[in-house]
Amino acid sequence: MSNTSKTDVKSLTKTELFEFCDKLGLPRYRTDQIFQWLYQKGAASFDEMTNLSKDLRSKLSEATYISRIELAEQQKSKDGTIKFLFRLSDKDKDYKIEAVLIPDFFPDGAANRLTVCVSSQVGCVFGCAFCATGKMGFFRNLSHGEVVDQVQYINEVSLKEYDKKITNIVYMGMGEPLHNYKTVVNSAAIIADPLGIGLSPKRITVSTVGLTKQIKKLADDEESFNLAISLHAPSDEKRDKIMPINSSMNLESLEQAVRHYYRKTKRQLTYEYLLFDNFNDSKEDARNLANIVKWAPSKVNIIMYNNVAGVELHRAREERLDTFIKELSKNEVRATVRRSRGDDIDAGCGQLAIREGAPKGKTIAK
Repeated sequence: MSNTSKTDVKSLTKTELFEFCDKLGLPRYRTDQIFQWLYQKGAASFDEMTNLSKDLRSKLSEATYISRIELAEQQKSKDGTIKFLFRLSDKDKDYKIEAVLIPDFFPDGAANRLTVCVSSQVGCVFGCAFCATGKMGFFRNLSHGEVVDQVQYINEVSLKEYDKKITNIVYMGMGEPLHNYKTVVNSAAIIADPLGIGLSPKRITVSTVGLTKQIKKLADDEESFNLAISLHAPSDEKRDKIMPINSSMNLESLEQAVRHYYRKTKRQLTYEYLLFDNFNDSKEDARNLANIVKWAPSKVNIIMYNNVAGVELHRAREERLDTFIKELSKNEVRATVRRSRGDDIDAGCGQLAIREGAPKGKTIAK
């Protein structure tokens, strides 16, 4: 039987997998075993599931198949950052995505924090002016299995390279995570499941350009991972220039969503703020940002921009960064600065893109 007439077992949530196994007459514990093989042990075939009987493995093979992304290329930066190019399993397309392993080290050189930056879409529809992925346009959403595959593969590399499992996951790779809401929620649940990756939701962060309806839905659905908002400009006038989404979801609507989110969850959030030279790095910008921070308990993560070819915006100079930080401090804003990582292999924030002659996908950018 061809795969086209079978069910991709990794397209099923844990609940759906249980229902599927129930129809096959399997007891509940079999669902847990299969789930664990798929998402904790990374099984690529049913033959690897050695605690299942041969007859059961044959039965599963007749009805289902296991999809899996493939590594196409891997690059390591001089700072230890590793970028991965994965090929998806589409037969009629040659879709690829990128993901990144970002290590932080103790003073003695041992690995401390190991963060995986995963992609949730092939390309992105929102066309932010500073983002290489946005220039690709949007092609398709990833499945939750394809997201977890990235994490599984990189976790194995982390163990080999740094003798330590990954410690954190951020949905900040290619795509707008909340534009693929169901996949992000389902993949985060698998990653947090003790029979999956087993990572605490407190160590999972989902970023958004500001999809207000989905931010409210996260709160109403009581999702327990962290939320980060890619703000990047503290006024509608400036945000309109670099983020097309702001024309339909401006700062007023974002404020309503943020206040709703905090009312329901009582959890602080993070504002991601790329600092651009002579664009959003003035004292006035810092004061406007401080006003936004007052919407709900939150902190600011200032990101030193990795310059992207064809983008007029550039990384802020150190003296302007210092002035900006001092102004935030004066206004009692908690801020951290994230330095460029992996920019020698185009693995930094805003740099992820597949350039090799790919056609342009859908975009809201003018």
